[in-house]
Amino acid sequence: MIKERHGKTFETALSQGKVDEQMESLCRFISGTKGYYTSSCCSGRIMLLEKRGDRKKDNLFHRKWHREVSLEELLEGLRENTRGELWFKLEPFILHIGCANLRDSVKVLGAMKNAGVKRGGIIVAEKEKFLIELQGTERMSFRVKISGRAMVGEDYIDSIFPMANRMLAKNYSRLERLESEFRKTLR
Repeated sequence: MIKERHGKTFETALSQGKVDEQMESLCRFISGTKGYYTSSCCSGRIMLLEKRGDRKKDNLFHRKWHREVSLEELLEGLRENTRGELWFKLEPFILHIGCANLRDSVKVLGAMKNAGVKRGGIIVAEKEKFLIELQGTERMSFRVKISGRAMVGEDYIDSIFPMANRMLAKNYSRLERLESEFRKTLR
């Protein structure tokens, strides 16, 4: 029942273009297995996040990319008018996988370890519902503007964006290894 519901939600998200391209193959595989499903995912991203308050819903994606970004794209976003604080962020992938029992959860965690993913664990353990969260480790975050005033220069952005792109590429490579391990382990 739970797997079927999440399968329908996944198919709807796919049809609406809401599944990151880098996650599509992995999530399709998981959804196609007998005992596993995905409940949410993000492939990882580079973004400019405008913080306007303390709550998550107060924040706005000023710009976001689920791919490597060019210096021109970043500088264009930084030059635009913003309110509040503007943050440069690189966030890793996050994936929630569900299954019905502890034995199947342990298989997910074993594949995670074999793929070199260091962050993950069971976040829900209820009767016939186990939810495992996996997360990459590549991350970067720093404030770039406050109330429209630049906190870092364009030279700094020029020096940092190649590192962010390399970290994002490493994140995507780890996702590919994770999918390979899941294809060997999950049935």
